[in-house]
Amino acid sequence: MIAPEEKNAEEYVEKVYERIGKVENKVRAFITLRPKEEVLKEVKESLTRKGKLRGVLIAVKDNISTKGLRTTCASKMLEDYVPPFDATVIQKLKEEGAVILGKTNMDEFAMGSTTETSYFGPTRNPWDLERTPGGSSGGSGASLASGIVDIALGSDTGGSIRAPAAFNAVFGLKPSYGTVSRFGLVAYANSLEQIGPMAKNAEDLELLYSVISGEDWRDATTIPQHPPKVEGELSKTKFALLKNILEASQPEVQAVFKKAIDKLSSEGATIEEVELKYADYALPSYYIIAMSEASSNLARFDGVRYGYSKYYDGTWKETFAKNRGEGFGLEVKRRILLGSFILSAGYYDQYYIRALKVRRLIKDEIDNLLKEYDVILSPTMPVLPPKIGEVIDDPVKMYAIDLNTVLANLAGIPALSQPAGFYNNLPVGIQMMGRYLSDYYLISLSKATEKVLGYRDLTANL
Repeated sequence: MIAPEEKNAEEYVEKVYERIGKVENKVRAFITLRPKEEVLKEVKESLTRKGKLRGVLIAVKDNISTKGLRTTCASKMLEDYVPPFDATVIQKLKEEGAVILGKTNMDEFAMGSTTETSYFGPTRNPWDLERTPGGSSGGSGASLASGIVDIALGSDTGGSIRAPAAFNAVFGLKPSYGTVSRFGLVAYANSLEQIGPMAKNAEDLELLYSVISGEDWRDATTIPQHPPKVEGELSKTKFALLKNILEASQPEVQAVFKKAIDKLSSEGATIEEVELKYADYALPSYYIIAMSEASSNLARFDGVRYGYSKYYDGTWKETFAKNRGEGFGLEVKRRILLGSFILSAGYYDQYYIRALKVRRLIKDEIDNLLKEYDVILSPTMPVLPPKIGEVIDDPVKMYAIDLNTVLANLAGIPALSQPAGFYNNLPVGIQMMGRYLSDYYLISLSKATEKVLGYRDLTANL
């Protein structure tokens, strides 16, 4: 990432908007783009101050609150919502001089894995416009891969940063739970989600993470301790390769992934195959917990206080039902209904409590693995980027592609995705999961890995 100088601020901004003019109509990475004159003015002002990100343009996922800038969550429910406050991460970015370019497209309320459930239409993968960019932070991933920005923010509930990172050949970190404030993030599933950095290389990923992380009194789940800046070396690292997760991946993904780990082995890394217990229960437990929390969180969108409010006649119940029925998309309604069912009397113990128990078993199993190994390895996604329309009408098929990524969210540990290689010009990602608070250690290993694999600062040819 090259920060602009005061003398070339106009050239920097002009170049970005030229790129937008060339690629945005093809990719549709953004829901809201700010006017060029407004952005240029802020870049010039930022360059007169000190800051780690002075004058740098950043793309922000559209479920993160931005004062005075529309925040829709890609939903009709919030189509015209303009927040009166900034999220904590946005405040931190502004303090370090970053300038928001726009808000990126996503799956509605972050519920999806392909960025196809957006009310504003799908984002397309810059590497193949017939395919999805992953989700739910697909717009942020596509904005990087299409060469519009160098850094972006996403959020990750079950892989929503890492899936777009893998499918767009960029870098993405799901931080340790509690290291980044969620104040100002429109909630989907509180116990699982985190805001995280996305970038085109590991160095920029580290810089962005250092800016947004830290304790926040407005988010009681943030922690006082900061992840230590521990450097890792491939030759001294012991990796656990999840054999059963790898075998569940497409043969094309396996082929690219195996070439990547062979290169890591040639650099002295120790890689041993292991079986992860309870892996078959990870997806069911994840979706039971996520949908339950979603049904509770989205109850606030009632068409009365704010959001979509077309109907006011009839009883409160009728008004509530009509506004929510029209304001929410199909996938969101599906998850609210399932979550409400799971939490209902008679099913709470049968489903929700059991899912929490399975979550604990999975967390304990992962923690035990990480006592013996430094890092857990797997492909980020078990499939190549699906074609648009290929999985959206089959919820079970769509949910299944999250198999590799939900593990880190259930355990609360950091997980990083970076490019492993390509299969017929389609990106494949490699995922590293580490011990709780090993975020900087994972990033340092990512720096070493990108040198070995040779994939960084990639831009699709559009």
